[in-house]
Amino acid sequence: MSRIIFSRFSVLHEEAKVKIYGDLKSGNCLKVKWTADYLGMTYQWTEVDILQSETRTPDFLKMNPAGQVPTIVLDDGRPLAQSNAIILHLARGSDLIPPDDYDRARMLEWMFWEQYSHEPYVAVARFQVKYQGLALSDLDTRLVERGGVALQRVEDGLADADFLVGSRLCLADVALVAYSRMACDGGFDMSRYGRMVAWIARVEAALGLEAYGVS
Repeated sequence: MSRIIFSRFSVLHEEAKVKIYGDLKSGNCLKVKWTADYLGMTYQWTEVDILQSETRTPDFLKMNPAGQVPTIVLDDGRPLAQSNAIILHLARGSDLIPPDDYDRARMLEWMFWEQYSHEPYVAVARFQVKYQGLALSDLDTRLVERGGVALQRVEDGLADADFLVGSRLCLADVALVAYSRMACDGGFDMSRYGRMVAWIARVEAALGLEAYGVS
């Protein structure tokens, strides 16, 4: 299933016609969609169901040998994978990337950490409970512990600011909010993270999203 979303182009992306392959169940894929929408890009979205192994077909593997979503194909036919690499490419020159060199490096620090120390625990716990039907009591203890540590790290990172880097939204917030807002699906008690819950609401508002779980 595919759909095309039309919106007003930003000046930077007025010639871009990107194809995005993703699964809307995935926070990693949603990062890409949110970034493209925030930037006012025109793109074609193709839904790829990971639960039906649609990333393992010969055609998909030709495009991305790793067999993962999200994957994008640029207007010149070049593919690009890995969610944080994709959003960094899409957002080049935009206000989602801090102009200050140090702040930009801090943004990347959060984004690298998210894929190494946050997503592997918070997202995996969510997937096992929500889509594999695992009982909370059967989750691996280390998975739960490390997920809690990751969420606390975000909480602590918001001690002195409304956003993760400085005073405004950047790609670090987009990257981290994706699975942080879904952490409750994996059994994590969000009442323990007051600053993070308030930050999630700010990021959702900035991106034009409904609160998670609200339809």
